[in-house]
Amino acid sequence: MRQMLAALAATLLLAAPADVAAQQLSPAVIVIVDLDRVVNESAAGKAAATELQARAATLNARRNALAQQLQTDAQAIQQGQQNKTLAGPALEARVKAFQDKENAANAELQRGQEDLARSQQYVVQQINTAAQPIITQIMREKGASIALAERATIQHSGSLNITNDVLARLNTALPKVSTTAPPPQQQPAAQPRR
Repeated sequence: MRQMLAALAATLLLAAPADVAAQQLSPAVIVIVDLDRVVNESAAGKAAATELQARAATLNARRNALAQQLQTDAQAIQQGQQNKTLAGPALEARVKAFQDKENAANAELQRGQEDLARSQQYVVQQINTAAQPIITQIMREKGASIALAERATIQHSGSLNITNDVLARLNTALPKVSTTAPPPQQQPAAQPRR
């Protein structure tokens, strides 16, 4: 019985390499896509960049205006202390009002930065979403089985790069994207434990 099992095991082991050799895979065909170029050089990406740069400039101007207002208020408080025209409860009230104004300014600027960052991410998301089926179609046309982001490669032949084809088709399919991101989703409130 043992000899029969050993002979069966030996037969299976010898047959296994032949089965693996018979199942050779065809070589992979790879295409490369520069996703940064797709986002930055597409018609939608360029239009969005112009809008977002204008919003960033507006936010920066607001930052400068708030800083100037706060600097003027701080100088007035210092001047009042030096002249002894501002002391005691009046000084405390002015310092408190200044701190409240500074906190409100910082919160406003933080919201503006977060909104701008969310909008930038939304633009990239829309372009990437539209580019995916285009990349898939070009892969089929070229008989490719793998698409790699260019930044994931160390070296590659230029003939593998399909970025220009993706850009041309994307510009037709998606000439513009929204630069207004949906509002951030609120985290659900924690349910009290029972």
